[in-house]
Amino acid sequence: MKNIKIVYEYDGSKFSGFQRQVNRKTVQGSIEEVIRNCFDEEINLLSSGRTDKGVHALGQVSNFFMKKDISPDVIKKILNRTLFDGIRITGAEETDMDFHARFSAKTRTYLYVMKPKDEITPFESSYVSALERKADPEKLQKIMEPFIGRHNFDSFRKKDKDNKNPEREINNIRCYEKDDRLFIEIEGKAFLKTMVRIMIGSTLAVYFGKKNPDYICDKLSNPDSDGEKILAPSEGLYLYKVNY
Repeated sequence: MKNIKIVYEYDGSKFSGFQRQVNRKTVQGSIEEVIRNCFDEEINLLSSGRTDKGVHALGQVSNFFMKKDISPDVIKKILNRTLFDGIRITGAEETDMDFHARFSAKTRTYLYVMKPKDEITPFESSYVSALERKADPEKLQKIMEPFIGRHNFDSFRKKDKDNKNPEREINNIRCYEKDDRLFIEIEGKAFLKTMVRIMIGSTLAVYFGKKNPDYICDKLSNPDSDGEKILAPSEGLYLYKVNY
């Protein structure tokens, strides 16, 4: 038995989300299907996180157990050859048997990419989220500062029966401009369902005057899983990196 760790990127616009679904093309399902068809092995892909439909990854990490003695390099080559139109494996290695892509992770970082709507080309529209107008990264940074630290994020997540504990800790948030795009990086140990998109959607609502300046602080102080959720579009979000 081998424990195989893979690091990979994918184009979320080509999948109906990450998690395996019946009769739907998903990231997990596509990788498991190739392993089954090419190596005659049934695997369960264990991953650092599950992304929503339309969300991309630059550094997703997964692991799976195989009975056959197959080189990680061969697995990488076959996966890349078969899934080249949506998934690219950037690293594959045999790892310790107790490694778990989800539970062994120390931090995860998400990246959100935006630019003004009238500047987005047709070739960017699935990979960059549209802003109604140009935004100042320093002002966004200030609006997002209350998120840093440990909080009850019930007001900033979708309900999820698999995650009953609403407390999460945000280590760092960085807003910056580069090459005519606006970026937000959010780092934490773990995230709740759709949490990053709701954090950013709420931030933009405050920035553009659709919500009052105390909106985020009020939501953090009065957690409400049934309350209003402002969701940022999925296309600008990337699982950026996972640290172990």
